[in-house]
Amino acid sequence: MSSFFTDAGQALRLEGKVALIIGGSSGIGNGIARRFRQQGATVHVTGTRADAHAYADDGSALTGLHYSQLDVSDASALQAWEPGIETLDILVMAQGAVVYRRQEFEPSTFNHVVNVNLLSVMQLATRFYPLLTERQGSMIFIGSIGAFKSVVGNPAYAASKAGLLGLTRTLGDAWGREGVRVNAIAPGMIATKMTEVTTSHPERLKNALETISLGRLGQPADVANLALFLVSPLASYITGQTLVVDGGRSL
Repeated sequence: MSSFFTDAGQALRLEGKVALIIGGSSGIGNGIARRFRQQGATVHVTGTRADAHAYADDGSALTGLHYSQLDVSDASALQAWEPGIETLDILVMAQGAVVYRRQEFEPSTFNHVVNVNLLSVMQLATRFYPLLTERQGSMIFIGSIGAFKSVVGNPAYAASKAGLLGLTRTLGDAWGREGVRVNAIAPGMIATKMTEVTTSHPERLKNALETISLGRLGQPADVANLALFLVSPLASYITGQTLVVDGGRSL
């Protein structure tokens, strides 16, 4: 019986693997990048700032990661970007944009958010698909529970994250026969800079915590641990799926 099961500890090791985390300079993406590096992978990350040192005051940990500047909202920059990666086993799309104070109702802002959260994902997925095919690799998209419910004041965010659901299913189906698995993670309220609009205000935070069954905010590590499972051999029969990590908030 023991030979039937993969050794879980060894299966979660990533030595010899190359990972690229778009948006891996901060927040959830940085948590995933750090987890993968801890497990032995060579990890490349992107961010919008000139170099890794520019994130020193943001709580990001970029030591041991290979940093590259990339603004996914700039179509010309995205097309011209040369990551310098010859082989790739893991691609994680953790880029994200949200604009508050109902600005997403303006067409230009709506387009910007959708461009970052959805269009750039497709552009990068198709760009790196050939490399992933060579290595029978895995993609992960970082979505949101906002894909499943109304996000009052943020129509672009909700629409773009809902779009990722369909994209994940479709690419998982289209590319599965080439050995490339595509899955997504839909986090809830994770303690990052993006959620500080809620977490930095005591009353808003109190109200948010009351909606979470486990009674606490999520941490980037909560998402990173699921990402590690999804790119491992333990998840070799899982593709096209979106898994929720929200402490029960969407129940």
